[in-house]
Amino acid sequence: MVIVLVELLLLGVVVLLCWFVATSLLPALRSGTPHALRRSGRDRAVLAAAVAQARWVPGHDEVDGRTRILVRRTYIGPDGLPVVLDERVLEDFSAQDPAWEARFTEGMARARFRCTYLNTEESG
Repeated sequence: MVIVLVELLLLGVVVLLCWFVATSLLPALRSGTPHALRRSGRDRAVLAAAVAQARWVPGHDEVDGRTRILVRRTYIGPDGLPVVLDERVLEDFSAQDPAWEARFTEGMARARFRCTYLNTEESG
């Protein structure tokens, strides 16, 4: 008789656990983000304001022996680091190019001009 009561008690605990999972975790998973990872309204507003302040900035990098001149649309994230929203390659040339310095200088000048144009276009 005691074993039957213990089994019923365990069955009740399992049923309650299943009910908890069904009512709290499954809707959160269906929506795409668990409750713990959702941002509060204030955090969403701060993030939206930061994204609204995003600016185009010139940049460059080297990938597979090629120098790329870029423009990036960035904003400052909640951790204080820049977050890239968009990245466009304006020019791509070999890092071993004999005219690398001239191409780099001219490319960066074009990137700075393009950023000025894009930022003016978006603010107006």
